Amino acid sequence: MARRYLFLLVLTAAIWGASYMFIKVALREIEPVPMMALRLVLAAAVLFPIVIVQRGGAETVREIRRGGLGLVLIGLINSALPFTLIAWGETHVTSSVAAIANAPVPIFVALLAIKFRKSETVTGLRLVGIVLGFIGVGILTGLHPEGGWWAVAGTLAVVVASLSYAFANLYAQGRFASTSPIVVVAGSSLWGALMLLPIALFQLPAEMPSAKALACVAMLGMVGTAVALILYYKMLQGYGSSRASLVTYLIPLFAVIYGVTILNESLHANAILGLAFILGGVALGSGALRYVRRREPAPAAPRA
Repeated sequence: MARRYLFLLVLTAAIWGASYMFIKVALREIEPVPMMALRLVLAAAVLFPIVIVQRGGAETVREIRRGGLGLVLIGLINSALPFTLIAWGETHVTSSVAAIANAPVPIFVALLAIKFRKSETVTGLRLVGIVLGFIGVGILTGLHPEGGWWAVAGTLAVVVASLSYAFANLYAQGRFASTSPIVVVAGSSLWGALMLLPIALFQLPAEMPSAKALACVAMLGMVGTAVALILYYKMLQGYGSSRASLVTYLIPLFAVIYGVTILNESLHANAILGLAFILGGVALGSGALRYVRRREPAPAAPRA
């Protein structure tokens, strides 16, 4: 049991961590919006056949209709918007910095819960964690960023993507508590693609992208979105939210390893220090250090 959990944990984190690398490589030939539109089309193409096999065509249609505008909103704030922001951010910062800037998702979830879930309170160590997380973001963006003000803008774009993921997490927990997660992911991927496609048509590359760039987008859609989310929800259902949410800590570490070793990115002191503060803040602010007995939806894992 423990070995299977560790396998799922490391595999999911390794896939999501690699997404930042694939984005960085594909950006050399493909603009952010067309890239993410294709990513979501591919994700939907993988997910819908699985949903139909599991639940049947008629039931799938009923659940998508039942999701209504809620699925449209999730498609925007959990797919189209954050994916595009992260890709645009990586036009100005390294994949390593983007992964670190996307790590505060659980901190934003804890902070937003104060407003949208009246039963939630943030005191003591959780409050310290939120403060540490924001200090980490400040260090990452403001302490001699490589690339000047454009690097600051790129980092902040990824931070805004983290905030969008946090809103999506809280909304989905309330709106789709009784809906199968894979239905939500499939439906929101489709809606996200439909939102981006009209814009993408005006930003298509002048020449056919190379096989390398297209392969990176294919990995993003079919593996980094569809397969990784299936693995994550399997882990969530089998081992509970407290264990599943630990993927949050491994994603930026894998992304940094890929960026430094494969893309030859340099890792500066502000990135290392920011990562330490953010992950420390996540540990405290999300309550991950406490033993969670009841199984409830985990904080949204940062996804590139």
